[in-house]
Amino acid sequence: MIQIDTARTEADLMGILALQTQNLSRNLPSEVQQAQGFVTLQYTLSQMQQMHKLGPSVIAKDGDRVVGYAITAMPGALAFVPELESLFALLDTVPYEGQMLNMYPYYVVGQVCVDKDYRGQGIFDRLYQKHRAVYSDRFRLFITDISARNTRSLRAHERVGFRAVHSFHEPAAAEEWVVVVWDWNNEQRTINSEQ
Repeated sequence: MIQIDTARTEADLMGILALQTQNLSRNLPSEVQQAQGFVTLQYTLSQMQQMHKLGPSVIAKDGDRVVGYAITAMPGALAFVPELESLFALLDTVPYEGQMLNMYPYYVVGQVCVDKDYRGQGIFDRLYQKHRAVYSDRFRLFITDISARNTRSLRAHERVGFRAVHSFHEPAAAEEWVVVVWDWNNEQRTINSEQ
């Protein structure tokens, strides 16, 4: 039985990193990326430990094995994850309902992934419902950016309740990205956790 909870131990963090490595775009053939999705950023254990102190990530476990995760990246993570700097800087410039995104209480999905053998079982949705249960009393917006070519991820985020608010081109990577937001104050965008 799959359990959804926050990461609690170093073994949980190591499980996140192991699953991340299996799903990095550079480790997957393009046809697998297209069909199954991928992740782009590789965190270190030290970064995960520091991010965990700011806000534990949500994980799915089958016994002791991490089979899914949604990494919590609070704005304070910039101090030790420089790869997130461009996303957080962008949030200073993207308007949402009359003000910039960074003016709202928000945090970022640092990355989300479900093991290939566990996809299609509702784990993705359950990871995000747990994020909402844990963090919605402190934050209004849950934000991430997704590669435009990762159509599986874009569809899954939309199904949960995220909406595209901005897109941009990253010249260094020759990649188009979409910024998506889940506004927990807008009840029309929520899903029933029983679905």
